[in-house]
Amino acid sequence: MEMVKTKRFTERLFENVQPIWEKNHNHPFVQELGKGILDEEKFIHYLKQDYVYLIDYSKLFAVGVIKANDLETMGKFAKILHETLHFEMELHRIFAAEFGISREELEATKPTPVNLAYTRYMLNVAQNGSLPEVVSCLLPCAWDYWEIGKLLRKQYGELLSTNRYAKWVETYDSETFGNGAKWLIELMDELAEGKPERELAVLEEHFQMTSKYEYLFWDMNYYKQDWPI
Repeated sequence: MEMVKTKRFTERLFENVQPIWEKNHNHPFVQELGKGILDEEKFIHYLKQDYVYLIDYSKLFAVGVIKANDLETMGKFAKILHETLHFEMELHRIFAAEFGISREELEATKPTPVNLAYTRYMLNVAQNGSLPEVVSCLLPCAWDYWEIGKLLRKQYGELLSTNRYAKWVETYDSETFGNGAKWLIELMDELAEGKPERELAVLEEHFQMTSKYEYLFWDMNYYKQDWPI
């Protein structure tokens, strides 16, 4: 008798989120960054906003440590928290210095309405929800940035030697970043195993919502949106 392969939960998430992620991947901010033609002021706006975003995003890994049920998972959340604070944010500090932005200026940045709404959505879910819900909010940013890094390398790899944003592409296409994304994917599948559909639907709703916020984040930076007052 032929065995029927059960679809992993993250396969379902990946398939259903494609209409959103395709818009993310084709956004002019992403495409122009890959080509190396993105306006410098737009990239500076992104650097500053993403820096303050990562401060709140890192807190989700800290919540993961608290809500984890075993030492191995606690340790992995703590490791990724450390890497985010000292690897990914260091990239922003290095980039910022190259574009004439001091660390003090980065840390004095106030989040835009989109940035604030995005991080507060995730923090609210993380603080009030289950560990699977924490992961469902963490996953889109990590996974889709990895997808974007791979995509831009594939599309515009021959241009990287002259692309002033090459370091960005190389970071998110890197094995280090990819390993963190893959662990979250595996953890999401592990945590979703055996869950009833009503709980899976909630996890997918968070995954879809944060993926939509990713689009709004690209859009906000491309048009340099901020508070109207």
